[in-house]
This record gives sequence, C-alpha cells and structure tokens, in this order.
Amino acid sequence: MARPARAAFVTLLATALCAGLVSSARAVPGSAQTTRQAPPVLAPATTEGAAPTAAGVGKALAAILKDPSLGAHRGIYVYDASRGKPVFSVGASTPYTPASTLKLLTTVGALAALGPEHTFATKVVSTGKGSIVLVGGGDPLLTVTPSANDGFPARASLQVLAASTAKVLKAQGVASVTLGYDASLFTGPAANANWEPNYVPEGIAAPTSALWVNEGRLSPGMPKRSTAPAQSAATSFQKLLAQYGIKVAASARAATAPSGAKPIALVKSPTVGQLAEYVNLHSDNDGAEVLLRHVGVATGNGGSYAGGVKGLRTTLTKLGLDVSKARIYDGSGLARGNKVPLDVLAGAVRVAVSKDHPELRHLLTGLPVAGFNGSLRERFSASGTASGTGVVRAKTGTLTGVHSLAGYARTRSGTLLVFAVASDSVPVPKTLDARANLDRATAALANCGC
Repeated sequence: MARPARAAFVTLLATALCAGLVSSARAVPGSAQTTRQAPPVLAPATTEGAAPTAAGVGKALAAILKDPSLGAHRGIYVYDASRGKPVFSVGASTPYTPASTLKLLTTVGALAALGPEHTFATKVVSTGKGSIVLVGGGDPLLTVTPSANDGFPARASLQVLAASTAKVLKAQGVASVTLGYDASLFTGPAANANWEPNYVPEGIAAPTSALWVNEGRLSPGMPKRSTAPAQSAATSFQKLLAQYGIKVAASARAATAPSGAKPIALVKSPTVGQLAEYVNLHSDNDGAEVLLRHVGVATGNGGSYAGGVKGLRTTLTKLGLDVSKARIYDGSGLARGNKVPLDVLAGAVRVAVSKDHPELRHLLTGLPVAGFNGSLRERFSASGTASGTGVVRAKTGTLTGVHSLAGYARTRSGTLLVFAVASDSVPVPKTLDARANLDRATAALANCGC
C-alpha cells in the first residue's frame, strides 16, 4: 500500500498507541507535510493480555538477531512496561555507541531538570541612554523572520523582537542606539572536541551558542554554518532595527548585559516539552546540544559541555537510571566515544511511561512513528516489517557502522513493551540490511503474542 493512502490509518494507530500514556490528547508533531488533525483518542486497553515470556520473545527475535548484517556486536533489551519488569535481553552486557538514540537521554534529562513548560527568552536590555544589548537565552529554534514553512513548533523570531524593541525606543524618543550582544549563558568550547573534524565545516552540527538564528546557518535550510553565530544573529537584528526606523551607530559588538537588567522587549522559545518533541522527531543535533547546555545551567553545573554532561548524569541518576557504565560526551550522539548500555537507553523511555513521571510524557509523544513521520518516515518498508508500521514509535540512531532503535510498542495482546536494539559493528555494505533487521525486530515485538 502506498504511504499517502495509509496515512489516516497510521495516524489512528499512533493515537491509539498513546492512549493511556499521555495526560491529554494531542496530534503527533510533525513537519508541515505530515501534520494533520488528530482523530478522537481511543479508550485505553482494559486489560494487558497475556504476559510475554523470555522464551516467547526470544523465539520471535531469534532469526532476526542472528542475521550477519548486524555484525558481531549486536543486542536487544526488552522491558515489560505493563508489568514493570525486564522480559528479555541478549548482547546487552556491554555498552553500545548509541548514535542519535542518545538524544533520548538528553531530552528526558531536559524535561526532568527544567520542566516541560519552561521556555527560554531572547531579550533586549537597556544599558544606558542610547545603548542596548541583545541577550541570548539559548533558544535553539530562534529564527530571523517568522515563516509558515517552519512547521511544529511555532518559532520565536528576531523580527518580532526588533519590532517590539523599536516601538519602545521610539516611545522614549530614541532613534539611534549602539548595539551589543551577549551569548554568555553558555560557556566553554562551542564545538565538541570528541566530534569528527568535518562535522562543523560540513554543517552536520553548528558551534553551540546561547544566541543564534536558524541554528547557526548562514541561510535557512542550508548546511553551511556561521563561525560566529552570536555575531551573525546580532547583525541580522541590527538590519531589522533599521527597517523599523532605529539606526544602529556601529556594528554590534560582544558585551555583557548588567545582572538583573529588565528587558525592554523579549520573545520566548517553544516550551521544553515542544523542543524535546522536535529534537527526537527530527533527530536535531543542534537542538540536542543546546538542551544539554541548559541541563548544565539548570543543575548548577554551568553551560559548558562538561557542565551539561555532569548535570545530565546527575539528573538521570535521580530518575533511577544507572549511568555508572555509560560514557557520555555530548547531547546529540555525534561523538563516537559515547557508550551507553541498552537498558539505560530503554530506561529513558521506561521512566517516561511511568505513572510517576507525567512531566516526561513529551518524550513519548515526540518519538517518530514507524513508516509515518520524522526519522522513521522512510523506514518499515522491507519485508517482515509491516506489523510495526504505525505501531512502533522509536528514536533512530545512525553513524557509519552504527544503527540503533529505542522506543516502545504495544503487542497484539495489549502489553506495552519498551525496547532498545542496536549494533555498532555493522559492515558498511550491509547498512540497509541492518536497518531493515532492526525494523523487523521491533515489528516482531509489536506482532508478538508471546
């Protein structure tokens, strides 16, 4: 069946899957091309059905996990969330390079440390007559101008901020100002020393900044990044002020806003809950790195990479995840040195499913739906994967030789299974085969009556 023809069916399944897991009905977030009106929420299952057994799950997965395309280091961890206990694992005794499934840890940490309704303000403060400072608050999705093509969630923009700033200045009789910019919320190196050297030049990731527009891109939607994203944002703001009748006397320069200075204008980012959904749906590296820095700030460890990682480890430990065997170097999963046990990757989903943590539900609602949207839109098309389409929700992880999925699915008997499946030893010629086998493994869980 062609993908467009099954869209309504898939949406219905996805909504049914979330019933009973989220605190309110909501559409699955997606791009402008995939966003649609959600159908009525189905009633939660009244029974969880027969309990899956290790033998039953193992039988369903045996042939798939033996496929040589997965390489030597492959494994899966399955947790019965309906009954609160592990049900099956193989190859899970050693940690894996998680690639982008690490974003599950970053986003669940941000939701826990900051709260799902928290926002980040980009503001303008006055530092004396005729002098203003543009202060970055770490909004990862800040744009220069609003655009109907931005999709979910709605972004804050410098254009709106400039219009508000000009209105206030004109009311004060000010027509000319000097402009500074302050990106000091985040500290330390802007690019991660553990990344491959080509990541920033090729636009795979940007130098992380508390003040940027279009995620540091020189042009919206294009890969090339600014080497000075805060200055580039300030230059854009200066041009916008001029359009609204405020002259800026000279080029914007780095400055430090006075502590406690009241803003004359500000714009707010989407909520942390919405940002977490966006990051996981689109596997957004830049957004994940910004959220990691915010975790560092929120936990009192500072806005550097080191502070973010320290704050993340502390937050995950408080959530009950054992990170003692995990090595974490960034928030996006780009660093190949990251090593995380499968039960910890699945654990991020496990705690979000828990009734004890309603503040973490955005982790669930933001996961891509198999064969429908986000990084799973073009997946689950190989033979043996149809039973997972629209039922499996998972975060993908991909680096050369590394492929992983972590998420959840309901079985045919109604049991909610949380899983993490990965290989970090995939032979490059077998990349597509390995991905298909991970899809088959999670589809087998969804189809499991075991």
